[in-house]
Amino acid sequence: MTHHHSFVSSVSWAIPYERRGAISYDSENQTALYIRMLDVRVRSQVGFEPEPRGSHPYLYVDFRTLHSRPQSAGPVSARNVRRLLSFQRYLHSSRFIRGIPASNPLGYLLDDDYTGQAKLMLEKVGNWNFDMFLFDRLTNGNSLVNLTFHLFNSYGLIELFQLDMVKLRRFLVMIQEDYRSQNPYHNAVHAADVTQAMYCYLQEPKLAETMTSCDLLLGLLAAATHDLDHPGVNQPFLIKTNHYLAALYKNSSVLENHHWKSAVGLLRESALLSHLPTEDRLNMEERLGSLILATDISRQNNYLSEFRAHLDKRDLCLTNGGHRHFILQIALKCADICNPCRPWKLSKLWSEKVTEEFFHQGDIERKHHLEVTPLCDRQSNSVANIQIGFMTYVVEPLFVEWSRFSDTRLSQTMMGHLSLNKQGWKEGRDKQEASTSRASEEQRTSAAKDSNSKELPQGSKRS
Repeated sequence: MTHHHSFVSSVSWAIPYERRGAISYDSENQTALYIRMLDVRVRSQVGFEPEPRGSHPYLYVDFRTLHSRPQSAGPVSARNVRRLLSFQRYLHSSRFIRGIPASNPLGYLLDDDYTGQAKLMLEKVGNWNFDMFLFDRLTNGNSLVNLTFHLFNSYGLIELFQLDMVKLRRFLVMIQEDYRSQNPYHNAVHAADVTQAMYCYLQEPKLAETMTSCDLLLGLLAAATHDLDHPGVNQPFLIKTNHYLAALYKNSSVLENHHWKSAVGLLRESALLSHLPTEDRLNMEERLGSLILATDISRQNNYLSEFRAHLDKRDLCLTNGGHRHFILQIALKCADICNPCRPWKLSKLWSEKVTEEFFHQGDIERKHHLEVTPLCDRQSNSVANIQIGFMTYVVEPLFVEWSRFSDTRLSQTMMGHLSLNKQGWKEGRDKQEASTSRASEEQRTSAAKDSNSKELPQGSKRS
């Protein structure tokens, strides 16, 4: 590209956002707070210790000590707390540029030029059997950045919205970095997987024929950011440990509100949409929030009932903006919980990862003598039981209605995988239970034999 130097010369422009402790704020409007869990301070016996950015060792943190709002650890120079947002920072520190030749890093970042297997995979990004784990390995841990940029580019959104490519890359890198890689499930790979599923749904005829460019942009943005900065524990855990986010959002859609506000914070930090009229930008931020808030699983029945009612009445009209937005919400909900509808190999791996995260939470609860969430208790639960229940009561009801709405080959494929995967978990559970039963029976038989052998000499003496 011939204009590299013009990009390089413009990467150190001033950013109006500053980071102070656990608060991000717009220096021009200090009431616009964006709480960041990444910077939360944890009270220890020797005072407050800031956690390293992007680090959250769950098994070593006493969540009960996270109070409503962290106190300052004392005066800190602005130089140390200011977020360094120049693009040069990302050229040097981001995982995104591992292995990039130092001679021409910017060219690599700006050219939509993928090589080898990763490029071949992106050519089939609309396939339902897309293996995000493999793609993440092929992109050296940068699946979310590469996938989302590719989809923006393929839809022509960069040109349509006149997005600055440097700002877009930086924004996507910041999103990826703000997912916690140590979470077994709620990490950037999950976000990439949900984004790929969202793309598959946006390609379905009913959506492809009606969704506007703004709908497409928001749908992909919401998918990429829907779990941003997820702490790896659920809302009830944050509430019962008096986490300050629970107080901030009044115990209502705590995580989803945080994901949304974090996404807005990064949008503003990156200035990705700063060239748009203020009213349009604020409207997009609100719609983004409405989409992300729809992923709150505790509100599942509300959305499902409304969806079912629309389908029963046959009154969905996708030329209506409100109806299109509602379908985007449902599509994102489907994408978020579609793992059981993937091929068994992928579905099983996702199931194991989410259960591992559940059990981590249960371990923390047990360690700190809190009531252990039933779903998170490794001593009384199993991957199979959790998945069978999840499929039966959460996934299946939603996808049955989605199949009514979009009766396509993809819907048939998803329902087929769902049925086979559910049967697979049932068979695995039955085998495990049978094996456990046999082992118990053998143990009882062995114990009985030992008991009899000890009693025989005593009987012979009496005779």
